[in-house]
Amino acid sequence: MATLLRGFDAYLDPFTIPMRLFLLLSSFAILHSAFSQDSAAWLEKNATLVFHDAFEREEDGNLAKAIGNGWNSATADRVPDVKMADLDGGILKVASASEAAKHAAHIHHEAGFTDGGAVVRFRFPGLSKGQSLQLGFVDRETKGIWAGHLCYGILSQSSVTLVDHKTGVMNLEIRRRREEAAAKKQKVPADLEALLKTKSVNVPFKADTEWHELILLTVGDEMRLTLDGKLIAKHHSEGFAHPMKRWFSFLIPNTVWIDDVKIWKIR
Repeated sequence: MATLLRGFDAYLDPFTIPMRLFLLLSSFAILHSAFSQDSAAWLEKNATLVFHDAFEREEDGNLAKAIGNGWNSATADRVPDVKMADLDGGILKVASASEAAKHAAHIHHEAGFTDGGAVVRFRFPGLSKGQSLQLGFVDRETKGIWAGHLCYGILSQSSVTLVDHKTGVMNLEIRRRREEAAAKKQKVPADLEALLKTKSVNVPFKADTEWHELILLTVGDEMRLTLDGKLIAKHHSEGFAHPMKRWFSFLIPNTVWIDDVKIWKIR
């Protein structure tokens, strides 16, 4: 009993109580700061703007660098006679020639950060069925990953997905094992299937044809996607912590309109 009372006295010690309160408030402040990162206002105050494009110009042709302002494309030169990106009234209107190019329209820009992300104003214009938008980060200087694909947020008409490709399906060893199983018409090995389930999260979402502000951030091993100030999805996976996101990238299989892009570096 004496031991218990001594422990209770220590808990009520005048130094201990303020210290416990301080730790509690500190934890709350850290948690609040983490959630605040999901706002453009927080990024403007605490991060560094490394790139901004409002698309107030005309494109120059159909090829990879036609959009200008540092944008490039991994697919435009496959179909040089097809205009997949049109700058019209300050809006980047993407209409992918996926069938002819044998690939969704791929548009990217230099980013260069460990933690950070992008703020994108976009719209599904309703000009084709099944419109979707995939955006995320690439590092083609890292070996062992197919085409350098690191991680993405994917908006479809009915769901939002956050996916770690670096340690998931784009990892070359994992890719080899999946292709080997497919060639033998076998199921993916159970251990691999279980691993891949940890690499993504999928949440319900209902798309519309309105303009929206999307924020996609990676901080440490966490990725977060916010739409119009509301957190839609978050997920932890080791590939999100890749030390260098060299490119910010769009993958667009059909039609999407983009009005504004800002790339932010937290560190």
